[in-house]
Amino acid sequence: MAERLRQARAPAVAALVALPLLALIVRAFADVWRAPAIVPQRLGLRGVRIAFSGDTATAFTNSLIVALVTVAVALLVGWPAARVLGERRLRHPAPVFLLLAMPLLVPSYAVGSGLTEWFIRLGLDGTTFALVAAHLTFVLPYVTIVLLAGFGPRLTALEEMGGVSGLTPLRRLAWVTLPAAAPTIAAAALLGFLVSWSDYGSSLAVGAGRPMLPVVLLPFVGADPQVAATLALLFLAPAIAALVVSVRAGRQPL
Repeated sequence: MAERLRQARAPAVAALVALPLLALIVRAFADVWRAPAIVPQRLGLRGVRIAFSGDTATAFTNSLIVALVTVAVALLVGWPAARVLGERRLRHPAPVFLLLAMPLLVPSYAVGSGLTEWFIRLGLDGTTFALVAAHLTFVLPYVTIVLLAGFGPRLTALEEMGGVSGLTPLRRLAWVTLPAAAPTIAAAALLGFLVSWSDYGSSLAVGAGRPMLPVVLLPFVGADPQVAATLALLFLAPAIAALVVSVRAGRQPL
């Protein structure tokens, strides 16, 4: 009996999480839904037509490219820093953690506004490089802090065994380090993607009018809930896909 209850717990939690999404789906296709009605008076595709009539496709592509590039750069830059911190090579790591966390203490729009002045002087405002650099300011701390959990005595011992077995550094990285740290890498990549994908403040400040999905979505929240619900579903799709990929990558055996 207890085993059956444990097995039923996961579907029950999943159902509770999915219930608000069901209401979002209904709202996206409710052309007319006036209070106090419990169900919509008329269903239709008005929200879909309006949502995809503007720069939505371009905004989706821009946001996806920026998020993927930002995560890739954050993993490459954060890897050595996380390794040093995770293996406790520093005698006083507190100042490093403080420096990592400092960008998170300031609103993203304020940081983006400060960066915009320099990007304008360099002629980079509104470019993919500028957006990636702005997003990296907030993504890098999260990625580094999550990555450092994967480094420690266990990984060091595995790498030493690989070295004793005659593996070259490159093969040791490919056959030992990356598989052993795969769950941590997947979690860091997922969190970094979600932070970049949903970044509104720096996208608005640095984008120079370049369409980004959070910037396109927000004005409809108060003006047209049906269109906002449609864009929210589109906004959720890559996040759910990233979650599925990260979970599958994290389950790969060593």
